[in-house]
Amino acid sequence: MRCVINVDVVVIGAGVAGLSAAASISQSAEVLVLERESQSGYHSSGRSAAYFAPAYGNQVVQLLTRLSAEDYLHPASYFDDQLLAPRASLFVARADQGQAVERMQAAQPRLEKLDHDAMRRRVPPLTTHCEHGLFDAEGGDLNVHAILQGYRRQLRQKGADLRVDAEVIAVTSLGQGWEVACANGLTVRATKVVNAAGAWADAIGQLAGLSPLGLIPKRRTACLVQPQADWNVDEWPMVINIDEEVYFKSEAGQLMVSPADETDSVPCDAQPEVIDVAIAIDRYQQIIDHPDAVPTHTWAGLRTFAPDRTFVVGPDPRLAGFYWLAGQGGYGVQSAPAMARLEQVTALVVAAGLAIVSYWLFFSWAGGGQGSRRPALGSPDAPESRPRDPAGAPAAAPLRVPPGP
Repeated sequence: MRCVINVDVVVIGAGVAGLSAAASISQSAEVLVLERESQSGYHSSGRSAAYFAPAYGNQVVQLLTRLSAEDYLHPASYFDDQLLAPRASLFVARADQGQAVERMQAAQPRLEKLDHDAMRRRVPPLTTHCEHGLFDAEGGDLNVHAILQGYRRQLRQKGADLRVDAEVIAVTSLGQGWEVACANGLTVRATKVVNAAGAWADAIGQLAGLSPLGLIPKRRTACLVQPQADWNVDEWPMVINIDEEVYFKSEAGQLMVSPADETDSVPCDAQPEVIDVAIAIDRYQQIIDHPDAVPTHTWAGLRTFAPDRTFVVGPDPRLAGFYWLAGQGGYGVQSAPAMARLEQVTALVVAAGLAIVSYWLFFSWAGGGQGSRRPALGSPDAPESRPRDPAGAPAAAPLRVPPGP
């Protein structure tokens, strides 16, 4: 049976990005959130490492992460649990990775350089393979369940609605608004559409008649390992190989280990591959003296990146009333509050009809259609040509305003 709902803004996708943006926008507009799965945060947010890492990602990511810290340290009343618990991070390196350590410390002087003995005082079973280290005292564990629950609570209190099992099958411009049709028979009419569909974001854009931005879902694998009985893993920092070949941290008394894999994927319910789990254990054992380590549980999720690994946020200049909130990669949870404020400001400025529209992070490579200025491969503006940050992503380019339609 067809059901039609009219709202100001429809948000497609109920991961942490979509929920946080909807919660912010709901303070000033009527919002409806559509989620294709039976629960929010199913594919990415709920399968993340749940870690707040100020030193992670390129310069734009680091800025948005820092702007989100206060929201998690001192949450609003909608959140009824601690959202961010302190946990430092330790970047470890082999002898052949010394240059990577120097580059990272040069980029982030606040990080403390440690030798092997100093690292072992923090992580006693560290192997002799780890000769260099950088210590970051500013990280922490994120309570993703409480974060998602708080945003859902805020939506309810503001009178907004979240519809699950609502796969979007059509997005149609009505000239002065939008019509979004779902496979379950629901139709939503709205003035604005916010595309926060994660791995499906490009597909939603195509439904609206836009050419793809080149967003690429990548599978990330993780597993749990039971630590030895005399290890106090809850006191350990999160340990990350300097080139992000593996990372692990305490998780409910066990160690969550990931090989930091990035296997291109179609949008799907990602499942772990045996080979990736084996690689995770092997790399973990190169850092920790734990020869009998075996996984007790495995899973995988999708992390979706734009070509330059920086978020795509703001109004699409090719199509009035269509907004992007995509390409968060593995940084979505830690940057969600700041991202939501960007999306709220942009949406409300445009809704007010003002000329000063902040395109913010919507880069000129987006779309590649008529009038676009996609940088040529090898040019100074191309992602592949820019210096890379310590985590392996290109350093952030200056924010650019895309050309108009």
